[in-house]
Amino acid sequence: MSPPIFRLAGLAGFALAMVSVSCGPISTPVVQRKPQRVLHQWFDDGGPGKVTIRISLPDQIAEFQRGGRDIGWSYVATGKEGHGTSAGSYKITEKIVDKHSNRYGWIEDEFGNVVDGDAKYTDKVPEGMIYVPAPMPYWMRLTSYGIGMHGGLIPEPGKPASHGCIRLPKEFVATLFDAVEVGTPVTITHAKSKHGSMQDNHMSLPPAGPVAGIPGVGSGIRDGRVIATRPLMPGETPPQPSLPPRRITEPFSAY
Repeated sequence: MSPPIFRLAGLAGFALAMVSVSCGPISTPVVQRKPQRVLHQWFDDGGPGKVTIRISLPDQIAEFQRGGRDIGWSYVATGKEGHGTSAGSYKITEKIVDKHSNRYGWIEDEFGNVVDGDAKYTDKVPEGMIYVPAPMPYWMRLTSYGIGMHGGLIPEPGKPASHGCIRLPKEFVATLFDAVEVGTPVTITHAKSKHGSMQDNHMSLPPAGPVAGIPGVGSGIRDGRVIATRPLMPGETPPQPSLPPRRITEPFSAY
């Protein structure tokens, strides 16, 4: 009679062989993800000239130039039906880093769940719930009656979605905010943009290196963003956008 230890070893080997035969190699399913749409590209050369902005209402695309040179583009979301954004020539008249709407927002229950995502400040708030003004980070005012550019959701690129303001991608708006100033001209037009016909939503980026016509100025470009306008010295870090001090002003409605 075989010792128990050898019988157990034999059974273990048999079980392993059966698993190998019945299961075979385990394959990992391949998950195919939908390519993420590019919402903006920015390659400001940091050279001479002022920034100008042109917003195409039919394409829902903003195009940016500095001194007549293309420096980027971005999807936007302007006013939806009933809240249309008017075409015209404007200028940025105010910049505020942290602003909230005094007209639109949402209503939350006691657990923080949104029960009304499109509420007005005049709506009756049910007992036990609160009204939350909509955040409009990196606010750039265009009109005295509350229209401006700010960071926000762009749920369907190419389609209007706001209450009249021009929303910009949240991951991009700070870059634009730092590049413009009070007085920067903004044109909103019913004409098509240069990039509305681009099927792949990509724009070619200029090569890194000296900027043509600007001696001594280089362009450090990474992922479509300028990280430096000259070679960095040893131990030096890329410059960070300078933001104006926060202030609170609510002279007009904003949404």
